[in-house]
Amino acid sequence: MHPQFSLYKPSPPPFLVHRPTPPPPAEASNHNHHQPPPLLVNLSVIFRTKSVTMVIAGQFPHLTFAFGLMGNIVSFMVFLSPLPMFYKVYKKKSTEGFQSIPYVVGLFSAMLWIYYALLKGNAMLLITINSVGIVVQTFYLCVFVFYAPKKARVESLKLIMLLIVIGFGLIVFITQFLTKGDQRGVIVGWICLIFSLCVFVAPLGVVKQVIKTKSVEYMPILLSLALTLSAVMWFFYGLLLGDFNIAIPNTLGFTFGIIQIILYFVYKNKKPVIDQKITEHIEKTNEVINESRGPEVKDQNIIDMVKLKMFIHAENIPNPHDVAVVRSPIVANHTIEVTA
Repeated sequence: MHPQFSLYKPSPPPFLVHRPTPPPPAEASNHNHHQPPPLLVNLSVIFRTKSVTMVIAGQFPHLTFAFGLMGNIVSFMVFLSPLPMFYKVYKKKSTEGFQSIPYVVGLFSAMLWIYYALLKGNAMLLITINSVGIVVQTFYLCVFVFYAPKKARVESLKLIMLLIVIGFGLIVFITQFLTKGDQRGVIVGWICLIFSLCVFVAPLGVVKQVIKTKSVEYMPILLSLALTLSAVMWFFYGLLLGDFNIAIPNTLGFTFGIIQIILYFVYKNKKPVIDQKITEHIEKTNEVINESRGPEVKDQNIIDMVKLKMFIHAENIPNPHDVAVVRSPIVANHTIEVTA
């Protein structure tokens, strides 16, 4: 075959081939205006902590179970802490001015966390302790309602109806019929988070009272230690489980627990301000009365003070043979009310 009729075409030499120029590397480009500012970079790192926690979740199952079990034990002890008070109510057949609000709130919180754990799954230890909480808080409320005066009983029943029946019922209705799938767990988780933060903020009133009165009478150290330890256990349980709705509120509980412990050791040996104010008020009142009435009233006040001391001394005399002793009501019916 003749060469000019051949289908084969020889390729041109390499130095004659036109090749497109490759783009410059990314490091050499001057488009720095497309890079995010450092602040946004830092924020992105912060928001990626949730992803890091999700990576931690499930990596340490034995440690997660250990923290959850210890949280159950400490929380169970906290649930039983009001038992001496309710035994006193049972013996005296009166609530003596105690309020039912903490126990209604505790019952609502336990029901809310159980509902969240059922929606979330993989939180059996959260279900166990809150089931115990429901039983214990219901028992406390039954005792309170049985022995409370009529007015306190009606107020307690109204609060139970408002918070437990209407409040919890609305949460279940809205999440079951107006949302779908994972949205239910997200909504209930946020409700649990916000409600728990409000509960942990409540001790601020006790902290304010301790600072104002310089008295730790209404802030028992054992209860503060138990609540702090419980917050630590549940924080690590939520962190290892990858659940921020459990971990975040307990950071606040741990912080306030440490503050209460510090205040206890600061003010435990100091004389309460209330006692000083009461003493000064009594002295000033006696001076005004004595000045306005005359010497006979002064003598009568001295006699009354002597009788009061004798009465207090008689109350402390041991009575080993259980002999019936009749004491006349010497002390007058005066009530001193101090508002904290």
